[in-house]
Amino acid sequence: MDAATLTYDTLRFGEFEDFPDTPEPVWILGTEYNALTEKEQLLSDVTSRLWFTYRKNFPPIGGTGPTSDTGWGCMLRCGQMILAEALMCRHLGRDWRWTRGRRQREEYVSILNAFIDKKDSYYSIHQIAQMGVGEGKPIGQWYGPNTVAQVLKKLAVFDTWSRLVVHVAMDNTVIIEEIKRLCMPWLDIGDQEEAGELNGCLEGACALAEEETALWKPLVLLIPLRLGLSDINEAYIDTLKQCFMLPQSLGVIGGKPNSAHYFIGYVGEELIYLDPHTTQPAVEPSEDGQVPDETYHCQHPPCRMHICELDPSIAAGFFCRTEDEFDDWCMRIRGLSCKRGGLPMFELVDSQPTHMVSVDALNLTPDFSDSDRLERFFDSEDEEFEILSL
Repeated sequence: MDAATLTYDTLRFGEFEDFPDTPEPVWILGTEYNALTEKEQLLSDVTSRLWFTYRKNFPPIGGTGPTSDTGWGCMLRCGQMILAEALMCRHLGRDWRWTRGRRQREEYVSILNAFIDKKDSYYSIHQIAQMGVGEGKPIGQWYGPNTVAQVLKKLAVFDTWSRLVVHVAMDNTVIIEEIKRLCMPWLDIGDQEEAGELNGCLEGACALAEEETALWKPLVLLIPLRLGLSDINEAYIDTLKQCFMLPQSLGVIGGKPNSAHYFIGYVGEELIYLDPHTTQPAVEPSEDGQVPDETYHCQHPPCRMHICELDPSIAAGFFCRTEDEFDDWCMRIRGLSCKRGGLPMFELVDSQPTHMVSVDALNLTPDFSDSDRLERFFDSEDEEFEILSL
């Protein structure tokens, strides 16, 4: 049976390899576990992540389009999973755990409803697929990590409840000044002071709409990367592992060519991931707004693969709820750069280098027509790309 057409019943009753009893530390999204003494807690953590898979029999995308994403929607589902993890950190906290059969918190229900397969959910397969058309991807076409990151960035603008800043760091470079201006928009008021338009940052900030005056808008940082030619460059492996150890980690979306996975951690030389390649029936919320949610949590041991099997085209994700968390992330990333034996996956700089073109100059709007030009740098289906030099 093709893995893409497995049903939930097949998954539930199928045979899965148990998580290994190993003395090596297990890292899941910034949390360390001992598989010998904390396996129950480890598996509870994995099960608590939202698991989005192929679905069938949902309303047609665009009114007349597909009613299933089997065979083409795996990267879209991985994009949903990494963003859902950010929303859960935002509204529930990283330590929240899901319990089967229990009535769930209102915030959890709201998060899950944002991903239900219908056109009016913020991050539904319908919204992602239709927004992808503006990125040069027809409905039903496979996405790469960069495309799904760009689409999530645009969709997050409409989520007024979560009020996230989704920033996609291009050119393998994270610019601190750029992120702080996005997450603290009132900083721009200072630039207008000399012109006499406003009398100081604080007074100017008070004149802004209430939602613009928050000290920090929670940040979802997505970094599309290319870590090798046809295979991952082993010089990046240690750095990639260390990213899963950061408390701000949202994991990594990537996988194998045209087969996407959501990587949430590692043990030894194996990556731990959630696999979307399972077709389940679409779910409808009940009349009271609750969502039958058992099929949105992976209740068998997570999948594993050797890290050297990873396709070099990935996008790493991080969540910083506060400015302090972002500053801590920057400190940790710079600490990784100082360690020997690993190659940095991206560059962290204070301000925009003179050789770089700003994101605005790239005109990343919903009708952006140069998506394929950017895509070739990061996504496996293209023959040309940029490779990070040693």
